Amino acid sequence: MSVKEELRVVLCWHMHQPQYCDLISGEYKLPWTYLHAIKDYVDMAAHIEAVPGAKAVVNFAPVLLEQLDDYVAQVSGYLRDHKAIRDPLLAALVAPVLPTHIQQRAELVNNCLRVNRMRVIDRFPAYKRLASLADHFSKHCDDMVYVGDQFLSDLVFWYHLGWIAETVRRDDIRMQRWQEQGNNFSLHDRRELLVLIGELLSGVIERYALLADRGQVELSMTPYAHPIIPLLLDINSAREAMPDTELPELSAYPGGEERVNWHIREGFNVFEQYFQRKPVGCWPSEGSVSEPTLALLEKHGFRWAASGETVLRNSLRESDGDKAAGAADAVLKGYRVGTGKLACFFRDDNLSDKIGFEYSTWHADDAVANFVHHLEEIAKANAGRKLALPIILDGENAWEHFPENGYYFLRGLYKALATHPTLSLSTFAECLDDDIEIGSLSEMVSGSWVYGTFSTWIGDPDKNRGWDMLGDAKLAFDKACASGNLDSEQVVAAELQLAICEGSDWFWWFGDYNPADSVSDFESLFRLHLSNLYQLIGQEAPEYLAHAFARGTGQPTLGGVMRQGQARD
Repeated sequence: MSVKEELRVVLCWHMHQPQYCDLISGEYKLPWTYLHAIKDYVDMAAHIEAVPGAKAVVNFAPVLLEQLDDYVAQVSGYLRDHKAIRDPLLAALVAPVLPTHIQQRAELVNNCLRVNRMRVIDRFPAYKRLASLADHFSKHCDDMVYVGDQFLSDLVFWYHLGWIAETVRRDDIRMQRWQEQGNNFSLHDRRELLVLIGELLSGVIERYALLADRGQVELSMTPYAHPIIPLLLDINSAREAMPDTELPELSAYPGGEERVNWHIREGFNVFEQYFQRKPVGCWPSEGSVSEPTLALLEKHGFRWAASGETVLRNSLRESDGDKAAGAADAVLKGYRVGTGKLACFFRDDNLSDKIGFEYSTWHADDAVANFVHHLEEIAKANAGRKLALPIILDGENAWEHFPENGYYFLRGLYKALATHPTLSLSTFAECLDDDIEIGSLSEMVSGSWVYGTFSTWIGDPDKNRGWDMLGDAKLAFDKACASGNLDSEQVVAAELQLAICEGSDWFWWFGDYNPADSVSDFESLFRLHLSNLYQLIGQEAPEYLAHAFARGTGQPTLGGVMRQGQARD
């Protein structure tokens, strides 16, 4: 074994967005899928493409892949077939007639400010000037009557310009022309920008598929709509890491194992449709694992899964005591539970969170040097062993907080690791093929990558209320299916809608510690999805779905879109 092979570094980027589309009306209620696509999914592929020795695991939620494909169809349909765009914000970019009602104009203005102020808005003088005017109108709504169409045109144009990937911004002559122009964008300019957006969207999936063909990316998946599998299988599993937590009135999720199998099977179908291959690895939604979860993933043919460091520490403590739980090299190995064959890897919380929460305020060169130094120290302390260090984090939300969307940090990181003499970029499948060290666990303590618990998704009164609402809807779905009154097409549509309701993101945002705008967005969308399910099975929705049940007043770090792996004092 050569020195270069001693420590394998696995960068695993997880890409996912919940279903923002109203499946009945076809309208998108939030724009985050296409915005992250044209910024983060594009940049993350471009950085790997630019460094021949770069390598990573990229995990996709199938429900995200479907939305990306739908946006490609929307833009193409508008440009070629004169069909309407079903996302209001994207439609506003090319709308010949912008909203005239004061409240509608105010909503559009506010939506065009929902991006990092320091890193995006303030970076561009023309956008910064528009935003300062918009701030005034937000505080003095009556003055909105003086807002002209050109102001709205320029603001919506700059909002989309701000979300374009940095790698595109530097190389595309259209971007350079628009940034130099600064204002007075015409309807033709707006249409040209939509053409660019369409080009970027249409290339996302293909670029990752080509990177996989070249061996630079291992593609993995999450079950279809990103459900918390252990809680669907056994809601009481939340108490393994949180013995005293309050649980919903729902004692068990009805037919949970059947639903988990559905999410995995449908996930495979969608993943293979877009990538023409079957994934061998799985990032279970939110890194949520339990012994029954890993057993099911193995049954479906996965070779590996991954979770958070605290899950490992809790499990080692139960299996082998405090000494094993505190071992410095614990996260450097894969693990098998009992007699299972599936290998589970666990993220290094400290280093993963340095990327997510710390390095955005550093000079990129210093951040890369610091990160590589930590890796070198780990490699030195474990010389001569076949080990792997998993760095696992959100692949889309961190970069908005870095200068230039993380361009210098990511490019520098890949270059430094791709040419390093004692560190080797790898993937989880390659690590298994290369027979890295595999430990054993006699027990797996259920938990997620966040704090090693399920506290982000259950235990809070609002989160528990959400689970009870979901349980009610599932019982109504089961009853409708058993009645024989639904034809096969109705059952398929209702089952898909149910899957969307089972996603983890709704529960992530419930809780007063989250910001008000985000809680409102996701709480109302959750109620809409549940209401749609009742409509699809031919039943009247419960009255409680007409009323908000969760509100936020908090100001969490980075707006709450990301969390650190371990609880901080």
